[in-house]
Parts: sequence; C-alpha cells; structure tokens
Amino acid sequence: MASAPANNLPIFYNDLLPLSSVDHIDFRSRAVDSAPFLTTQHAIPLTIDEFVTAQRFVPIIFSAGQDSVPLALMGLNEGVNIFVDDEGKLRGPAYVPAYVRRYPWMLAKLRPDSDELSLCFDPTSPAIGTFEDGEALFADGKPSELTQGVLKFCEDFEQAAARTGQFVRELQELDLFMDGEVSIQTPIADQPFVYRGFRMVNEEKLRELRGDQLRKMNQSGLLALVYAHLFSLQLMRDIFEAQVSQGKGPIALPAQPAVEAANA
Repeated sequence: MASAPANNLPIFYNDLLPLSSVDHIDFRSRAVDSAPFLTTQHAIPLTIDEFVTAQRFVPIIFSAGQDSVPLALMGLNEGVNIFVDDEGKLRGPAYVPAYVRRYPWMLAKLRPDSDELSLCFDPTSPAIGTFEDGEALFADGKPSELTQGVLKFCEDFEQAAARTGQFVRELQELDLFMDGEVSIQTPIADQPFVYRGFRMVNEEKLRELRGDQLRKMNQSGLLALVYAHLFSLQLMRDIFEAQVSQGKGPIALPAQPAVEAANA
C-alpha cells in the first residue's frame, strides 16, 4: 500500500495514504462525535471564503513571517482551545473551520515531478476503516456518492486556499500588514496581558490608501474581508475571558507559535 511522504505533514495529519479502489474497496466512513486532535490546537488555518461567518465567533489573525496565512484563534495561548472540551466535543455554538471539517481527507501530490493531486486520507483516523457501520467509499468498484462529495469538498478547499494566498499577497503588495499586539487588562493581574507574535492589518495605512486603490479593493471584495478581520479582533477579550472561566487562563508562558503571551 503506497504511502504519501510522511514528512512535513499538515497539522492534525499523522500519515497520508492515497485512496485506492484496490486497497480500500471495503473501506467505509463513519461519523465521529469528537475531535481529540483539536483539544490543544489554538490556531487553525482559515480561508477567505470563511471570513464573514468566522468573524462572528473567532478572532482572525495572520501568522508571523513573510508567508502569512489567516488563522482562526480558538484560544489565545498555545495548547488552549475554548470551543471543545477535554474529549474534543464542541462546547456550544462555534464555527468549525473548513480545514477541520476536511480532516481526515485532503488532496496531495504523490510525485514531486507532477502537479496532479490525489485524494488521500489519514489512516490513523477512527472515521475511516473496514467497519460494519458507516457509508461505503466505493460502489461497484467506483467512488461512491459520499467519496465524490468528499472529493468535491477538497477541491473547493484547494481553490479557496489559492484565493486566500492571492488575498495575502495583495495585502503585502499594499504594505498593509503590521506586527500585531493586543493588551488585555484584567482584575487577576496588576499588569495587562500582552499578546504578540502575529500580524494584522494596519488600519492607519488602510485609511491612507489612494482612492483608486480603495475602489479596486472594494470592487474585488477584498475590502470587506479586511474589515471582517479587523472586526473579529474585538473577540480577543471574549476568548481570554472564556479561558479564565474554564480554568485555562494565562500564567507565565513561553513564546507561542502564533500568539505570544506575556505579563507586560
């Protein structure tokens, strides 16, 4: 059973196998009611197609560095996700990013000399296997309706990811990014908690753009996405307070990969 390269796998994925009508003809997919892999993941990749809906639930930030990607903050501190319990079950109303809903599937290149993408899955997932229950992945030797739907979802995700990359490049070309910093003053500490280590759009630079640049951003829909990101940052305090109420509030913490916390 050929396996895709195991190095440099995206978050959540432990391994990848290309779906095969020979090796996996009897495999089924079954529903799971929890996602244990989410319990310690505080920042999850987000596509621009999700900004408008996601901004009602989570802060949307951009990762640090030149190759920024939008991230949905499920918690402000590394290892904290306020939207799931210790078993990985949702705690209530929440937005689940498409990146999470896609798992354990994804499209991947099997050969470095080809741009062709194949439908692959993580064989360590409890959602796919030779079960007696669940929906068949193949019918009469061909991809079932379920598998065709999964493929369509993964293709749509890849297209959204490409649009997201273009969106970030346009923001970079307009020099709109700045190093992010959020300060939260609370009764539990004399000094505010300061969160850094991410990027955000600089509102001052946005206001200073030429009229033709703003008009182009508005016509392309980019401007609405920028404001969805900016409005979502108001949720930082809500996420912080939820962490505290769950007993997961910040203490003396090391640097975070997406968001760094420190007592200023």
